[in-house]
Amino acid sequence: TYQRACDTNDTNVLDNSNFSHSAVRRIRAEVLLDILAQVTETKNKFPGLPEGARAVQVADGRTSTYFLTTFGRATREEVCSCAVSMDPSLSQALHLLNGDVGNQRIQQGGVIDRWIKEGRPDTEIIDELFVRCYGRSPQERERVETLLAVHNGAERKQALEDVFWALLNSPEFIFNH
Repeated sequence: TYQRACDTNDTNVLDNSNFSHSAVRRIRAEVLLDILAQVTETKNKFPGLPEGARAVQVADGRTSTYFLTTFGRATREEVCSCAVSMDPSLSQALHLLNGDVGNQRIQQGGVIDRWIKEGRPDTEIIDELFVRCYGRSPQERERVETLLAVHNGAERKQALEDVFWALLNSPEFIFNH
């Protein structure tokens, strides 16, 4: 049977072709951009398409953004999955860490601002961020460490935005596993 867990054991640690465990792989460029837009509540903008169009809807391979190019979106000149680059690169890491994808979208979306204005406590905001980014609640250790970071950090809004940014830049968010 095909396995869903990505954890390996002594017998399958070197097995990459027999589906004895799920392979960890980076999410495709279009899907990652759409996910970032969804969790930050921002809209993608592509030339010739209405605001809010999803990256997976862009049919023209010449219509692209720096993000899609950096993360290896195919130009769609060939009918082959080999045209998609899934190799990690330094420019991808730098773009996620320092580019407009993270901080700018977090601020533009205003999710943290809205929750603070609604009077939500930090624990509720942290739980919601984990569900939004990972599709799961934080483990108790994660919740405690995140709360400590928020309370020992800068101003509350900035500290919560930093947590959001950290979740968006984590391997659990960026990779299928």
